[in-house]
Amino acid sequence: MQTKLMIIGSLFGFIAVASGAFGSHTLRTILPDDRLDVWETALRYMMYHAIAILFSAAMMDKFPASQVRLAGWSFVIGVILFSGSLAIFALTGIVWFGALAPFGGSAFLFGWAFLAAGAWKGSKVISTQR
Repeated sequence: MQTKLMIIGSLFGFIAVASGAFGSHTLRTILPDDRLDVWETALRYMMYHAIAILFSAAMMDKFPASQVRLAGWSFVIGVILFSGSLAIFALTGIVWFGALAPFGGSAFLFGWAFLAAGAWKGSKVISTQR
C-alpha cells in the first residue's frame, strides 16, 4: 500500500508539472483567462496533494497505518474529483464537470482529518512507549 501511494503521489506531481507547462505554453493562447485560472487552481491543488500523498506514504511506518492509509487514499480521490473535474471543465467549458469539485474538496478535508487523527493516535502510542 505504501509503495502504491508513493507511485501515485509521484505521478500526480509529474502530471501537475507537465500540465502546468502545457497550460503556460499552449493553453494560455487558447483558453479564456477565467478558465485558465481554473486550470491553474486544479494543478495547484494536485501538486499540494501529491506532496500530501507522498507524506502520508512516508508516515505509514511511524503513525497508525489505517488512519494514514485512509488519509492517502482520500487525497487520491480528492485529486481525481477536484483537480480532475476542474481540469476537464477548464478544457471543455462543460460546467457539469465543475460540479464534482466539492466532492473532491470534501475528500481533501477527510484526508487531512485522517492524517491528524493518525498523528494524534501515533503520538499517544509513542509517548506511552517511552
